[in-house]
Amino acid sequence: MKTLFTRRLLIATAALACLSGYAQAQNIRIGFQVPLTGPAASDGKTALQGAQLAVEQINAAGGIKGRSLELVALDDQTQPAQAVPIANKFIGDGIKAVISGSYSGPTRAAAGVFQEAKIPYISAYAIHPDIVRAGNYVFRTSFMGEVQGRAAAKLIADIMKKKRVTMINVNNDFGQALSAGMKEAAPKMGLQLVSEYNFGMGDRQFGSIVASVKKDDPEVIYVSGYFFNGGPLVAQLRAAGVTAPIVGTEGFDTVNFVQIAKEAAEGVIITTSLDRDTTDPTMRKFIDDYKKRFNVGAEMVAASTHTAVNVLAEAIRKVGIDDSAKLRDAIGATKNLSSAVGTITFNNSREVYKAAQIQVIKGGEFKRFAVIDDPVLLAPPNY
Repeated sequence: MKTLFTRRLLIATAALACLSGYAQAQNIRIGFQVPLTGPAASDGKTALQGAQLAVEQINAAGGIKGRSLELVALDDQTQPAQAVPIANKFIGDGIKAVISGSYSGPTRAAAGVFQEAKIPYISAYAIHPDIVRAGNYVFRTSFMGEVQGRAAAKLIADIMKKKRVTMINVNNDFGQALSAGMKEAAPKMGLQLVSEYNFGMGDRQFGSIVASVKKDDPEVIYVSGYFFNGGPLVAQLRAAGVTAPIVGTEGFDTVNFVQIAKEAAEGVIITTSLDRDTTDPTMRKFIDDYKKRFNVGAEMVAASTHTAVNVLAEAIRKVGIDDSAKLRDAIGATKNLSSAVGTITFNNSREVYKAAQIQVIKGGEFKRFAVIDDPVLLAPPNY
């Protein structure tokens, strides 16, 4: 009797395991490269939450032709050296499409691997131009750095009515791309770049830069950095008595910047992709749903990864997941898709055009300052 019971238990367990394995095999798996540890772990957590929200919403609505999406997340630690083995693991595990919820360095490192393997790869918010130039399987749903730099130039010249600008850049892919856009547009906008300084990703003390900026006495300071280095920089500028308006970038688009810079964050203006005061139904729904799901305000990286998942899901609805060339073509054919960061349409270079959202920090919160919607100035390259 005991032997018979044991046999039945083993058979039942095996059957459940088979059913579980079958259900898992029926899921549509999407790779998600994201920094869950290291200096960008906070952004990584937010990026993961944005992607998770999109997957949950898609699955709650019935999935894709009855199949659920499954997000497979791997931690790149914000390190290019980690991104390549992660890319190879995704490929080895049979993942058919991958989204980067990470920064430009690791995203650029992985892009070539996915291109060679012919795996569609979408950069959610990494801005370096070489990411998409890796090849025709690589896409971007965010601004290129140069485009965002050009938007900042127009903001300073046409909206703020300032001319003399000091630039302070983080010396990596992110900072280089943003500064290139500013330098390209500045002469056309009548801006004078009076000085330029660079700092390292890990820098937190900026005494020499602050002293030099004080001497320069610019009308505006343009800072390309992240919350974890830009926050201390802005705080030290204000503590030293520098009162010039500060224009930052999407790297400041997080409550962490406000918490680090404290009262010095007040009045800082940023270029970004997320408008907290939007009345657009799709964007408004994302902001409200994100707050309800995670009990925190939405940030740019979450909106961007939410968008990338929906772009990929829409393409999978059309052609499935198994034929990489068809999936690549379906992603590239995306037109007028409403998303958390605006309407998504890819050009021939697999880049998107969208308006630049200009936010200002008031009372510790991000508020709309302006919207720059210039199809010529903000046009991505069309190779």
